Amino acid sequence: METVVRPVQASPKKPSYPVRPGLRSYLRRYRRDRELPVTYARLLDFHEAIPLTDANGKPTLWDSVIYRAEEMDDLYEGLKVIYALLRVDGDMSVVQHLYVDRVDFCSFGNSTPFRIRVVNAFNDNQDYFYVKKADASRVYGLELEHLLSPNRLNYFTCGDTLIEEHIVGIPGDVFIARHLNSGQIKPIRIAKELVKFNERCFIRLLGDMRAYNFVAVITPDFEEAQLRIRAMDFDQQSYNGRKNFYLPQFFRDNAPLAQFCINHLNPQTALQYQREEQALMLQRAGIIADRLALLLDEMTQDPIAPIEKIYELRTSLADHFSRNEYLDCESMGALVRENLETVRLKIVGSIPDGAPMF
Repeated sequence: METVVRPVQASPKKPSYPVRPGLRSYLRRYRRDRELPVTYARLLDFHEAIPLTDANGKPTLWDSVIYRAEEMDDLYEGLKVIYALLRVDGDMSVVQHLYVDRVDFCSFGNSTPFRIRVVNAFNDNQDYFYVKKADASRVYGLELEHLLSPNRLNYFTCGDTLIEEHIVGIPGDVFIARHLNSGQIKPIRIAKELVKFNERCFIRLLGDMRAYNFVAVITPDFEEAQLRIRAMDFDQQSYNGRKNFYLPQFFRDNAPLAQFCINHLNPQTALQYQREEQALMLQRAGIIADRLALLLDEMTQDPIAPIEKIYELRTSLADHFSRNEYLDCESMGALVRENLETVRLKIVGSIPDGAPMF
């Protein structure tokens, strides 16, 4: 993990890329594409929006939306069907006691999502899921997270609609303010997880992981609490041309985290944790090699970034890793594949016949 913090500035809004037939075929093969009773376009037809406040009465970025009375029952029943698909593969017999309590809309950011709150009528337990406009970048990001990270994700598409489960955790900015120096978690465990998260994002080219785009999951252990940092926004998968955009340590919002690592890790230990995560990613990739190869084949053919950004990034990566093979890459998918090949060479050395793993 590099230790010099150079702030990364925000980029212009990224365009939305359609889900092309090749990616759609992949999604259907792995049951990521379903017929849905409610689409993103239908949810846009709300009648009224009321600003939503938090528990302390402060405004949020969300509005609670209201639909016409004559369509509300059918709409909410359709949303409950979607929730059943997410949680129990569509078995409605075990979710009859659930109801849709609220639909929220956020006009901030690229995805302008709807957030659906589902409540258990027996015990008032609540859960959420999101309905967004389908974007190929986000889909690749979700699938790469599912395949290459320690986290599993439930999501699926239908035409121009994307359904995502809620990712539970403490927002990164809240974690920095309240937990980073609280003593609740052993500092070395925080620093170790930050190095690993930084490496995961860089190798699979997930960008824009500033503090409000990831969450911290704290798990009590038999002696001390454990921590995992996980992404919750995948809009900036393989789009930006700047190398540092894919390294969370360089965002101004994350400067306290980068400094925390500098304070608690020496370079040798940081390299150890970086290499551990590389080895784990390689193991995960090997287990699902055929599926990953299919995904990267589609991603390699998919124009999800302007060619000038691809050329800018491939030059930076070639210099960073001292591997001219990057200069032959003509797509973001090819760059992700080359990053994985770089990891393979670092961990296991060259394969005699030169055959790529993915």
